[in-house]
Amino acid sequence: MYDEFNIKFKQIFIAGLLLFIVILLFKSLATFLPGILGAITLYIITRENYFQLIYRKKWSKSLAATAYVLYYLVLLGIPIYLAIVLLTPKIEAILNNPSAIVDTLKLVSDKVQTKINLTILSTQNIQKIGSKITEILPSFLNGTANLITNLAIMLFITYHMLTNGVVIEKMIVNILPFKQQNISLLATEGKKVIKANALGLPIIAIIQGVTATIGYLIFGVKDWGLWGFLTGIFAFFPIVGTMLIWIPLVTYLFAIGNTYAATGLLIYSVLVTGNVDYLARITIMKRMGDVHPVITILGVIAGFELFGFIGLIFGPLLISYAIVLFKIYVNEFIEDKKEVKELVEHS
Repeated sequence: MYDEFNIKFKQIFIAGLLLFIVILLFKSLATFLPGILGAITLYIITRENYFQLIYRKKWSKSLAATAYVLYYLVLLGIPIYLAIVLLTPKIEAILNNPSAIVDTLKLVSDKVQTKINLTILSTQNIQKIGSKITEILPSFLNGTANLITNLAIMLFITYHMLTNGVVIEKMIVNILPFKQQNISLLATEGKKVIKANALGLPIIAIIQGVTATIGYLIFGVKDWGLWGFLTGIFAFFPIVGTMLIWIPLVTYLFAIGNTYAATGLLIYSVLVTGNVDYLARITIMKRMGDVHPVITILGVIAGFELFGFIGLIFGPLLISYAIVLFKIYVNEFIEDKKEVKELVEHS
């Protein structure tokens, strides 16, 4: 009896100590969590092709891993570079002259009120929006270094996960306290969700960004490349995302008297950009993982709040994984209870 108590005490003590260390590490590494999550995502996306390279084509592990790291460096580096080049000068200009954004908002509001006798923004609201924008913008500049650091960490961890993939997977399978069928469920659902979010969402964003950019170019929108890039970023938000960009642009064009361009852009955005979003989501997302739009919207909001820009991808992953873990909980415990209850009733 004493030995049994002693073993239980040791088990609880070690588990508690392990949990304490995990929480401590989590708090210390919270800033770099997007990089860690990104490495896991890249590994899951890459592992199948990586194993084919080393087992079928007989590449060395380090060579295959290095090739993928360089590939992802270019692939992820391009949008980050574009974001820095396109957005940083505009942000610095606004910070150097904060009244410009307020003057623009007031101009649009006054023009709309004159033409259709509708006040869309009061003077007080314009001042609040202007001050809010100037508060938020510095966080983007400060977050650039953090984003680059997370990218470096993500690629570094991805390299070591690939070169030690088999060992890591065996260790995880041995550690997980689940039935084999639930471990398979976790792997299958996780792979499906990651492909849908980490591959599907960026593809949709690129398609919408390019489509919207063509429209901005056709109808003479100033800085069309910048607005197209921002439309691609906001396309991560289903349905309403791109509207947050093109509706203000259409309103501004109407306000400055460019009626034909405004009308053309409005029609193009509704009929072309909007339908491209719908068609892309029902084809790409359905084929890759059939992720519900509500999960995507809530995940993007939560992810952006937790991790910033990179959370646009990882937010939906967290919600999807929570759903997968709930399914596993049901399989592990609730179904077992039903089986036990049925055995008792029939005995």
